[in-house]
Amino acid sequence: MSQPLRVGNASGFYGDRFSAVREMLEGGPLDVLTGDYLAELTMLILGRGRMKDPDAGYAATFLRQMEESLGLAVEHGTAIVANAGGLNPRGLAERLRELASRLGIEVRVAHVEGDDLLGRAKELGLADSRHGAPLTANAYLGAWGIAECLRAGADVVVTGRVTDASLVVGPAAAHFGWARDDWDALAGATVAGHVLECGTQATGGNYAFFEEIYNVKDPGFPIAEIHADGSSVITKHDGTGGAVTTETVTAQLLYEIGGPSYAGPDVTTRFDTIELAQDGPDRVRISGVRGTPPPPATKVCLNHLGGHRNEMTFVLTGLGVEAKAESVKAHMAAAFGDAAPARVEWTLIGTAAPDAATQGEATALLRCAVLDPDPHKVGRAFSDAAVELALAGYPGFTMTSPPGKGGPYGVYTPAYVANEAVDHVAVTAGGARTRIPPAPVTAALPAAPVTADDPRPVPPGPSARLPLGRVAGARSGDKGGDANIGVWARTDAQWRWLEPFLTVGRLYELMPETREHTVHRHVLPNLRAVNFVVEGLLQEGVSASTRFDPQGKALGEWLRSRLVDIPEAVL
Repeated sequence: MSQPLRVGNASGFYGDRFSAVREMLEGGPLDVLTGDYLAELTMLILGRGRMKDPDAGYAATFLRQMEESLGLAVEHGTAIVANAGGLNPRGLAERLRELASRLGIEVRVAHVEGDDLLGRAKELGLADSRHGAPLTANAYLGAWGIAECLRAGADVVVTGRVTDASLVVGPAAAHFGWARDDWDALAGATVAGHVLECGTQATGGNYAFFEEIYNVKDPGFPIAEIHADGSSVITKHDGTGGAVTTETVTAQLLYEIGGPSYAGPDVTTRFDTIELAQDGPDRVRISGVRGTPPPPATKVCLNHLGGHRNEMTFVLTGLGVEAKAESVKAHMAAAFGDAAPARVEWTLIGTAAPDAATQGEATALLRCAVLDPDPHKVGRAFSDAAVELALAGYPGFTMTSPPGKGGPYGVYTPAYVANEAVDHVAVTAGGARTRIPPAPVTAALPAAPVTADDPRPVPPGPSARLPLGRVAGARSGDKGGDANIGVWARTDAQWRWLEPFLTVGRLYELMPETREHTVHRHVLPNLRAVNFVVEGLLQEGVSASTRFDPQGKALGEWLRSRLVDIPEAVL
């Protein structure tokens, strides 16, 4: 047990690099290879697929990856743990056994179930008064079902909706024999799991200072070397692209989080205790993480069918862009008449440069997104009306797409049920069923500390008006209908300036689109970071959001582009 457990990742989302499973198995020794295939939007997609085929509901890509690489995993003695089971982990486990039999591979396949609460939605009070019964209702299970399957000898474990970090915590708990109340060890593994869950985002993907590390190779997928006390080293296979630095790890740690207390079904992890240190080239040590008992309620991901949506984008070129945009809006309003969609949102993207040397520089885009319960209102009736302006609208009329009928959209909402209401079950390769009890001890989440809401004076001394990104990195993303924006300083001196400068009031000033929303600010001095959670910015979740950036992925880069007065002493 003195040797670390080497856990790799080969998928950060459903659609990630197909060859990553094979690359990770061939790239070097691994004890466990994990894959994260699920997100709120993915559950909606799988739910719609299950409506057409009750035997579907899992990530079919994973099955194809196993056809290519299952024999390699068995040959190398690498366990596979993935949440690719989606809404049908039992079905995926059966398909894997059929695949192994066809390929002549001896492999023990187990699965974890119990997250699907759809059949009990009414009993548990999960029906929405606005949207009715949900399309999907899945509790976020923890790590102990995975651990039970691995202790029983499984070579492959597939799950439904577990927390992303559980894919790493479960193998570590099984390997090191952790108890249910080893809070610090569980919290340390949770941090390692959070770093790994989005794949190459930990090794330079989507990194704010990408010019410093990018090379011709794709970033390698991350590996966590986990020790018995829960500490870890984040690294990657030798010879792969990207980089592992304290800042690439910091960027991923800030992704899609809230306050310092990171709640999970097995442990509440204190992100304000994380200590990072460079441990050699492409090696970052994570230590000092503290954990406390988890909360008494389990989070549930609910997806409802919200209605139908469509969008069209008008190309506006040259002079009078704003007048052309108003002309389009007026024509479309007249075309709608009394049958306007329930929601119509216009977004003007970009500006037309004066005296532009290229047509692209002379162009702006006007996007119209519409949503309504009635598919006719947002279908061809809408897109045809847009196209009918082709010879009767503004000069230079063109669009980015032909008319289309649109499609349905989903609404994501979180809910909570008592931990005891969830039947978390490990089904071993031999078919034995073991119910996993909830955490033996729970504790309410501590209130997040209140931080300053208003911009504070900039320290005296000469300053330069530069983009905030000159001294700060950022990573942003979606948390259902909310968005988070994590911002970190690169040096201690820059942090001493950034922390008092970048407050909620300053965020409202720099990002006016947030002014109509409640914003929570959380300070993480150990990471030299400030995290903002903007409530409701993404409306009712990714599928329903009419924002041009529905997942909030580019909010951090917008913030970094804003000009601020930065003291020359910290440049």
